[in-house]
Amino acid sequence: MKLFLASLFSEVVDLFPDFAESAGKTVTFIPTAGNVEPDTSYIADNRAAFTKLGIAIDDLDVSKESAETIKAKLEGNDYIYIEGGNVFYLLQELRRSGADKIVRAELEKGKIYIGTSAGSCILSKDIEFATHMDPVELAPDLNNDFSSIGAIDFDVVPHYGNEPFAESSKLVVELYSGTRNLRAITNDQAVLVDGDKVWVATVER
Repeated sequence: MKLFLASLFSEVVDLFPDFAESAGKTVTFIPTAGNVEPDTSYIADNRAAFTKLGIAIDDLDVSKESAETIKAKLEGNDYIYIEGGNVFYLLQELRRSGADKIVRAELEKGKIYIGTSAGSCILSKDIEFATHMDPVELAPDLNNDFSSIGAIDFDVVPHYGNEPFAESSKLVVELYSGTRNLRAITNDQAVLVDGDKVWVATVER
């Protein structure tokens, strides 16, 4: 698998050209996690980052589109990007639409995946650790079943030390560092995966 997992894609976009091609590529852009967020200005910033790279954006809100459209877009574009927001609402809608299974299948085929915040967390085997960062009640249909896509054997803890998640991200590390394989990253970092190689890259300011 080839994965680019960030806290904020717009903050680490300069790391991407060394990781994968950009010019002439297309990305399935899934903003669904932001549907329940009061402030979604970060989505525009992340969209601008793709435009800066020369990657064409194909929007897909999995909470609104048909199964046929979801399948066509996830399979048809070069890359998959899942935006940040509420990770539990995101899981609920990915699961309800069947997009979770398609995403996993596409990653196993080798399609490049890019995630921001919730979009990075969602690849874990389960997202129970994120209950300290996002309100679960925004996803009532989950019924406290936090099993997720399961494409990685570690958990990305985004926004480590960055507001408004400074305290909650540190709490997750304190509570779970002994029982889970955590990768805590700041807004200036990304967890990169290329086959068996996993590393954290930091933007130089």
